[in-house]
Amino acid sequence: MSGPLRPGPSSWRRAASLILAAGGTRPGAAASSLPLPPPPPAEGFRLLLLQRSAKQGFMPNAHVFPGGALDAADRSADWLRLFAPYQGPPRFGLGPEPPRCGTPSPVPPDGDAGALPDDVALRICAIRETFEEAGVLLLRPRGPRPAGVPGEPAPEPGRALEPVRRDARDFLRLCAHLDCTPDIWALHDWSVWLTPFFSHGHGYNRGRRFDTAFYLCCLREPPLVCPDSAEVVGSQWSSPSEATRSLISKEIWLPPPQFYEIRRLENFASLSDLHIFCLDRASEGVERWLPITLLTADGVVQLLPGDELYLKDSDFLEKVLSTEKSIEEVMREGKKFHRIVIHSRHHCSLHVTVQPQYKHIYPKTYVASKSHL
Repeated sequence: MSGPLRPGPSSWRRAASLILAAGGTRPGAAASSLPLPPPPPAEGFRLLLLQRSAKQGFMPNAHVFPGGALDAADRSADWLRLFAPYQGPPRFGLGPEPPRCGTPSPVPPDGDAGALPDDVALRICAIRETFEEAGVLLLRPRGPRPAGVPGEPAPEPGRALEPVRRDARDFLRLCAHLDCTPDIWALHDWSVWLTPFFSHGHGYNRGRRFDTAFYLCCLREPPLVCPDSAEVVGSQWSSPSEATRSLISKEIWLPPPQFYEIRRLENFASLSDLHIFCLDRASEGVERWLPITLLTADGVVQLLPGDELYLKDSDFLEKVLSTEKSIEEVMREGKKFHRIVIHSRHHCSLHVTVQPQYKHIYPKTYVASKSHL
């Protein structure tokens, strides 16, 4: 194997993504007797997936979780006044920040001493982007944190929505106007993904790479979704198994991180189980993963930490592996797997034989049948 492709360093940015998991039925399902409400999915919950516009330079047409790049407004010191007096800095009652493990971040640290901690700013970013892209607003009234299950969406603020989509600073102004704060306490640390180098035509832009924190939020019921019709052109609530079926039937395309996380979430039988799991591992570390791309003769393998072919070398931030062997040959020669196998855009498999760390859970091995193609 070799790594012959080595351009100049890519431009890295911090970003945040929010996995919204909701129980109950989809919005509008029970509005009339026809059609009947859809049956509950096998997993007992559904996930919000947004379809990116074909005009987007990064992952066009992909179905993804809400999210986007961190903005300077997300770490503005003006948030300090809004969280006061009930929640004090620096972490506003979140507790100690879980350690980030695995690959070090390639993004230089922010030198602004007055800015919010990264974890707080990224949570605000995830909530803001979810509002901008999907119209779902996760806020809490200012005051002592109430007891109960977190994650109740705030009422739709009407015409305030459009200005927020033009300027991230308007989100702070909107929260101040509503006398609310972003519900950062409803978000659970889930995972961190680095954009791999050279995704072989699978929708990434080679010049744009992100260090993306994935958070998870559990909602009792799915709120109404209003895509912005610019960056996002569609939305759907799908269970993990429904999303996988939509992928292999070519109804949607899921980038590898979304595919992996959706398969991971299929481990949970109910929203309650998922919520309890998140609470139980709240103090554990969060792994930052850099998938390493292995180009084979007939496809792509994305190697993840723990796989026997994974190389713990920061040099591979800007490099790929390559081999003249087929995917079948590569798979036949190995035993210790943590990899996403991409035969084609809609034909992906997962092979996991390693044990998870930090009390997390990994997806089960999943091999898509060629009969679906």
